[in-house]
Amino acid sequence: MACILSLETSTPTCSVALHQDEKLLALQEVHLEKSHSSLLHVMIRDMLAYADISQQMLDAVAVSMGPGSYTGLRIGTSAAKGLCFALDIPLIAINTLKAMAWQVSRFNLHGAHLCPMIDARRMEVYCLVEDSHKQELMETTPLVVEQDSLEAYAQTSELWYFGNGADKCQATLGHPDRYRYIPGINPSAEGIGALALPGYQQQQFEDVAYFVPFYLKEFRTTTPKIY
Repeated sequence: MACILSLETSTPTCSVALHQDEKLLALQEVHLEKSHSSLLHVMIRDMLAYADISQQMLDAVAVSMGPGSYTGLRIGTSAAKGLCFALDIPLIAINTLKAMAWQVSRFNLHGAHLCPMIDARRMEVYCLVEDSHKQELMETTPLVVEQDSLEAYAQTSELWYFGNGADKCQATLGHPDRYRYIPGINPSAEGIGALALPGYQQQQFEDVAYFVPFYLKEFRTTTPKIY
């Protein structure tokens, strides 16, 4: 059996999960801005203790690869790589948006298209579109949401959109007969772990030394003003 620790730090939600094959053993989440650097290692330690699993019993670490917060992804990746180096176990990277789609797919009984969204500031989001068979109709992309941005994917099936980038899209997308906003969906390490098992079985591992998150677009900095 594969024991996989999963880390999700791509948004303000800091989440860790422990799976043994397909069984979720433990899950801890904190929905708090800027909590990752101070809480992630504590959450990992405490969750393993609660589950009575030692680090030496882990077979792999799975991490959210992005897109998402530049800082959050760096913190999660650093923690995952540190554990993999120390324990000499493989690293598995999972697309954040595909893990979010997995979370909602369990309730998608009528074949809706799924569009997870992560906030990328202003009216821009990181998103993808999947059908009910988990086939990508639109690959992961940064998108400025306009009224017709997702029109092609809402013609043949209802489109569900969700995530911390979806709130601001409601007024723009409209058309409740074709678009359905699903509230309260945050990226979770549970989804990362669920998608990590096939990667473990197929040995789809990252190079721990050279792996970097999928930032999707460059981190923007501003030059401080000099008075």
